[in-house]
Amino acid sequence: MTVFKKEEYLERIDRTKMRMTEMGMDVLVVSDPANMNYLTGYDGWSFYVPQVVIISLDSEEPVWVGREMDAAGARLTSFLRKDNIIGYPEYYVQIADRHPMEFVADVLIQRGWGKKIIGTETDTYYFSARGYEALKKGMYNASFIDGNLLVNWIRLIKSPHEINFMREAGKIMEKVVQTAIDVVAPGVRECDAVAEIMRAQIRGTEDFGGDYTAIVPLMPSGIKTSTAHLTWTDEPYDNEVAVNMELSACRNRYHSPMARTLYLGSNPPQKLQDTAKVVVEGLNGTLDAIKPGMLCEEVEKVWRDIISKAGLVKKSRIGYAMGLNYPPDWGEHTASLRPGDKTILQANMTFHMILGMWMDDWGFEVSEAFRVTEDGHETFANFPRKLFVKE
Repeated sequence: MTVFKKEEYLERIDRTKMRMTEMGMDVLVVSDPANMNYLTGYDGWSFYVPQVVIISLDSEEPVWVGREMDAAGARLTSFLRKDNIIGYPEYYVQIADRHPMEFVADVLIQRGWGKKIIGTETDTYYFSARGYEALKKGMYNASFIDGNLLVNWIRLIKSPHEINFMREAGKIMEKVVQTAIDVVAPGVRECDAVAEIMRAQIRGTEDFGGDYTAIVPLMPSGIKTSTAHLTWTDEPYDNEVAVNMELSACRNRYHSPMARTLYLGSNPPQKLQDTAKVVVEGLNGTLDAIKPGMLCEEVEKVWRDIISKAGLVKKSRIGYAMGLNYPPDWGEHTASLRPGDKTILQANMTFHMILGMWMDDWGFEVSEAFRVTEDGHETFANFPRKLFVKE
């Protein structure tokens, strides 16, 4: 019941093994749920307890190790054979004097990997310091090296099937942002508006449904538009205020984010209108400049040169690689559109270009999810780029 054919997973595993070989690594213990999904198809809300996928150079197929009650989920959603799906007993779950990584260590030893060079993802959300120490203690004859982001970088260039899921997410995204504009209004509670937005995210289109997104709707209003990453309250929207809406749609764990700003009222401040005009001009100009062979930092410079003519400065990066992911982030943690990033753009890399301008007591946001094509770019959703005003 995987969403890709087995051959695609095996090709991803082969590329992972090539990189492991280059790094002098025999075994890679993968704990990032997105990377586990990418390599095996496994998809479950089980990442709140330790779980891993083990890739070994001497084994064609990976090994999934997770909570015993989730093993059936691995059989249903991954391509792995039953003997490569191993569940640990319940007495390892959230117990003070033992840890599931002790069980993982035993599996590695039983498979003949107890004296190998082991790579781990040292900076993933769901791999704890305690887990790392338990793994090392259980494998005292092994050597450990850092394998962080190894799989993430392999994920950077998407396959045609992955791109198709992101296009479908883009179609859902168009409905999501239109829903947001329709339901956000003075007197409407923020939580009620977000409830309708999330409903649109899950309902999807008539042809395909949506998945839960890796980040919840970010919907600050009024003075809170001066900062990023705020969600919502149960207070009603005021009149003559702006609402920043950073949203996404998701299809089979593949995302298409989009940000837009909506002004409630008939008199948006001139500074907001002027900034919106410049930022949208910068977004359009930067997207138009994109082509394979550019460096990520060169993309950011196009943007910086455009907005500098209006005296604007943006300190944070303007975009990042994104696609397949689980909470708490749809970003891939690899390439970023910012000074100093010399990653070369290649066809089928996918990014979220997020142009948030956060001032002392107000802000404006607009963004696009796009892929690099053979001669330019393709956005996944089609929606007007402007400051929306709703009287």
